[in-house]
Amino acid sequence: MSHVEKELADQPGCWQRAAELAAGHAAALPRPGERVAVIGCGTSLFMAQAAAALREGAGQGETDAYPASEFPVGRAYDRVLALTRSGTTTEVLRLLAQVRGTTRTTAVTADPGTPVMTAADDVVVLDFADERSVVQTRFATTALTLLRAHLGLHSDAVVADARTALAEPLPAGLVDRTQFTFLGRGWTVGLANEAALKMREAALAWTEAYPAMEYRHGPISITSPTTATWMLGEAPAGLAGQVRAAGGMWVSGGLDPLAELVRAQRLAVAVATARGLDPDAPRNLTRSVVLDGP
Repeated sequence: MSHVEKELADQPGCWQRAAELAAGHAAALPRPGERVAVIGCGTSLFMAQAAAALREGAGQGETDAYPASEFPVGRAYDRVLALTRSGTTTEVLRLLAQVRGTTRTTAVTADPGTPVMTAADDVVVLDFADERSVVQTRFATTALTLLRAHLGLHSDAVVADARTALAEPLPAGLVDRTQFTFLGRGWTVGLANEAALKMREAALAWTEAYPAMEYRHGPISITSPTTATWMLGEAPAGLAGQVRAAGGMWVSGGLDPLAELVRAQRLAVAVATARGLDPDAPRNLTRSVVLDGP
């Protein structure tokens, strides 16, 4: 069994621990009314997108998400929340240094022995969710669970759905598709982006992601008998029928959307295995991006 398979299977337990930790770290996490920017790179960026939509949707305050490299430094925020599994990503560390002394910063990381521990004003360490695999699974979803619990949006039912996502077989014929599209609405757009990234990283698959209502505006043209369209969350009325009418396979997201992401992670590993690829050694990727020079 690959590292990524073991790590994605460990998510229900990690989510339980993160939810239990949330109350004890409330002072380090965004407070109601604060104007917050959530930043990250790669997978962490997509978790930032989901977290920002959840927080603003919960009425906790204006919340934006940015790639660390594209943060608008001149824009005023009460807090910058950085998600970084490795604690060494160059763009994240540079941004934290840029805003130090002017904006409160919090980092959520997996490794307490890295530069981010002193780069941020506050740090939450989820070392139990750290990973050996380059392909990130459990840290990302555990960090998002911490933030969902902080907002009062986590429940035991989410963990139960994650266990179901691990236990139930994937839809018949899904692994054999040649193209995969993931759709989301609101906070699940970030999850759709992340599902697509997993497919690219682990399986080198042709994959796209869109807000669900945008799928009709052009992307549905790629739908065919060899494609699959997977909805994370509740689908817009009529969309499933349109995909099926075009010949595509429709996968509905009946579980909590974060648990649906676990199913998509499993799909990425399954497709990689079917194609003779090693999901622990994705092409051209490293666990952390550390840059030389400016």
